[in-house]
Amino acid sequence: MFKKILIANRGEIALRVIRTCREMGIKTVAVYSTADAESLHVRFADEAVCIGPPSSAESYLKMSNIISAAEITNADAIHPGYGFLSENAKFSNLCEEHNIKFIGASGRMIDQMGDKANAKSTMIAAGVPCVPGSEGVIVDFEDCEKVALETGYPVMLKASAGGGGKGMRAVWKPEDLKDAWDSARHESKAAFGNDDMYMEKLIEEPRHIEIQIVGDSFGKACHLSERDCSVQRRHQKLTEETPSPFMTDELREKMGTAAVKAAEFIKYEGAGTVEFLVDKHRNFYFMEMNTRIQVEHPITEEVVNYDLIREQILVAAGVPISGKNYYPQMHSIECRINAEDPYNNFRPAPGKITTFHSPGGHGVRMDTHVYAGYMIPPNYDSMIAKLITTAQTREEAINKMKRALDEFVIEGVKTTIPFHRQLMDHPDYVAGNYTTKFMEDFEMK
Repeated sequence: MFKKILIANRGEIALRVIRTCREMGIKTVAVYSTADAESLHVRFADEAVCIGPPSSAESYLKMSNIISAAEITNADAIHPGYGFLSENAKFSNLCEEHNIKFIGASGRMIDQMGDKANAKSTMIAAGVPCVPGSEGVIVDFEDCEKVALETGYPVMLKASAGGGGKGMRAVWKPEDLKDAWDSARHESKAAFGNDDMYMEKLIEEPRHIEIQIVGDSFGKACHLSERDCSVQRRHQKLTEETPSPFMTDELREKMGTAAVKAAEFIKYEGAGTVEFLVDKHRNFYFMEMNTRIQVEHPITEEVVNYDLIREQILVAAGVPISGKNYYPQMHSIECRINAEDPYNNFRPAPGKITTFHSPGGHGVRMDTHVYAGYMIPPNYDSMIAKLITTAQTREEAINKMKRALDEFVIEGVKTTIPFHRQLMDHPDYVAGNYTTKFMEDFEMK
């Protein structure tokens, strides 16, 4: 087992990893930028190393600084959390070169699944259902027209190196294809330095449902059922729940089997998610694979009583998994609390928190790194907390979330607490009747 783990991240996920390490008797090293000197993850780690100024490029993305911090503190493993370098093949390989265990996917796996066109062709070979469309990268616009015609409109152009909705264009008719092709490639080049595109059939009224998987170094994988992540804004998730109100036992079994097949086909090691689009007829199609822990992992932990961070560490240390699949015994909902103004188009609202009162009680979990007096820096993602409620039924979990949101007090900055409170009363959400298009018609009151 590892003696000391460096957490190459910040905020609540860094604190989350520190907690599990402490329970396992493993020493921890926090890294931080000068903007994060007062963050709780710095305070609760056994050691802390400043790795640069506020800019991510000069701190949390600066591989040489992180490797140096690991070497001077004698850390024998690095946990990357999510975001930043968690899905960076070069960083995974760099850790290996320095004899530091990267608690995540190998560089080869990240390359294989990180490029969406490669991932799709890999999944086709694995026998996992995929959205009809191009089998790989589209060569040129002539090829693009041909694939669109074969696939049938509407189609979705996607950046091969994409993420966060960048480089995506829905095309409903042939005359709009050229403009979409040009603008998507331009946006992708600017965002990722890569303008490779692929195409898929546009799935109408889709739900975004992901399957949590864990694979070990012996080629064995298991799944921990699904999370419904369909409530999104600009392709960014706002709230998640498990089990999905759209799921049936038969569909859960099929999707779980497909996700395990995908993981074992590539001999995946670590925690990850296989992401699917599910249409209104409950046909499901592979979308992408995330080769890291997810923001929304706590809801899975709550309904199956399973510490995913602990399992990541055990798998990285060479411990085999049990191989059994896990199914939800309760219902859990997560609301991402962001420092944003929901009444002003979710505009980011960094600043100083003057008052912070965390909700509590049975079935309420709070993952956060902030407190009264904390200064939210403008340099990073605006998420400041995750509020999770768990109960025997979905109705009880929603009612518990309403109560917890009513108790949750953050003053000094605008937050998305009012949005989530209104969401919990929305008749379509309460009925479980929502898709990825839900937010297009949502209006704050």
